[in-house]
Parts: sequence; C-alpha cells; structure tokens
Amino acid sequence: MVQFFLNALIAASTYALIAVGFSLIYSTVRFFHFAHGIVFAAGAYLTYLFKIQFDFPFWLAIPISVFLCTILGCLIEFFFYRPLRRQESSSLVFLLASLGIYIVLQNLISLAFGDSSKTFRKGAEDFGIDIIGGSITPVQIYIIGFSLLLIISTALWLRHTNIGKAMRAVANDEVLAKVSGIDSERVILYTFAMGSALAGIAGILVAFDVDMSPTMGMKALMMGVVTVIVGGVGSIRGVAAG
Repeated sequence: MVQFFLNALIAASTYALIAVGFSLIYSTVRFFHFAHGIVFAAGAYLTYLFKIQFDFPFWLAIPISVFLCTILGCLIEFFFYRPLRRQESSSLVFLLASLGIYIVLQNLISLAFGDSSKTFRKGAEDFGIDIIGGSITPVQIYIIGFSLLLIISTALWLRHTNIGKAMRAVANDEVLAKVSGIDSERVILYTFAMGSALAGIAGILVAFDVDMSPTMGMKALMMGVVTVIVGGVGSIRGVAAG
C-alpha cells in the first residue's frame, strides 16, 4: 500500500501540472484545448533534442525547451484561435481546430524523432530510497517537490499579481472585464503562455521518470481533464486536490 501511494503521488504531481495549465486556458476560452497535450509532449522532445542530440547541459536545455513550449502555445492562440474568435466560431469549430493542430504536430514529432520510445537516461538506473517498505528514486522526489512548488507559485501569481487578477477577471466574465478596461485578447495570450509553460515542464518531468513517445500527450491530457472535472474548473486548490 505504501508503494501504491508513492506511485500515485508521483503520477499525480505531473498530472496536476498539466491540469492546472489546461484549467487556466479552459476557464478563459471555454473550449477543449486538445493541442495542450502536444505542448506537453513537445517539452519532452525539445529537451531530448537539445540535451541528447545537441549535447546541451540540462540547465540550458530545459529553460530553452520551456521557452519554446511557451512560444508554441502563444502561436497556436495567435494564428488559429484568435481568428476563429473574431469570426465568432462555435465551440465545435474550436474543438475540431484544436484536434487538427494536435494531430498535425504529433505527426511532425513522429517524422522528426520516429515512433520508438526515447529516454534521457544513460547507464544504470538510480537506486530507490526505502520509505516504510516503499521505494522512490531521487528523481521522483524532485518531480514531486518541483510540481508542488510550481502549483503553489501559480496560485500565488493568480491571486497577488495584476496580470493574475486580470486572468481571473476574464475567466469569470469576459464581457464585464472588457467593460472594466481589461484587454481580454492580451490576457488570453498571457494565459496560453502560462498554461503552455506548465504543460512543457510537466512533459519534461515525466520524461525524466519514464520514456517518451509521440502519443504521450493524449494520455496526460485525458488524465488532466479528469483532474479538472473532479477538482473544478478555475480552482487551483481544487485541481491540486483532484
């Protein structure tokens, strides 16, 4: 049971990150952002590209990958979703567009890296640390701690910064936010940037623990969506608990 709990905690720590990012985006644009899953996978594969193929150190490869994931999310919002909003497209159109983006980008990853699993790990695996009969590796401890730190930081950001308050206002009522002088389009772009960065980080953390594959984003996204449904859209504490 201890091992079962530890395994669940490790999985939950990464699912919570992608769920928080998905919740932020969904609460502002109100449609199912399928492409969030491919941003998750892109985080892992970009880090693999810079670390394994370009031989960058991790301290450089990871920030570059997170930055590129942030840019990817912003580009998707700016070039695909924003024109659809201006045309007042239905939620179904947004859903299909998002699914199409996911399929195209997943296949681009497959073309670039192949369908076989990839890994960061070289040499022997880390020995597990015994905790009351259960085993957990140092990498998994770092994953849990870093995920918790990011979730708390995101919650504090939304509550205590002007941008965070604007994001909450748009999520609550976009029309009223516009009347109050908030640039909702800019706020939505900020939201995609933050949500995409969290998804990219989650993908990197997962890749440190298990192998990566081009389809890894869909499973993580589905688990993240379940987490949001259980915890409640727009509630960081609810998502973390879920």
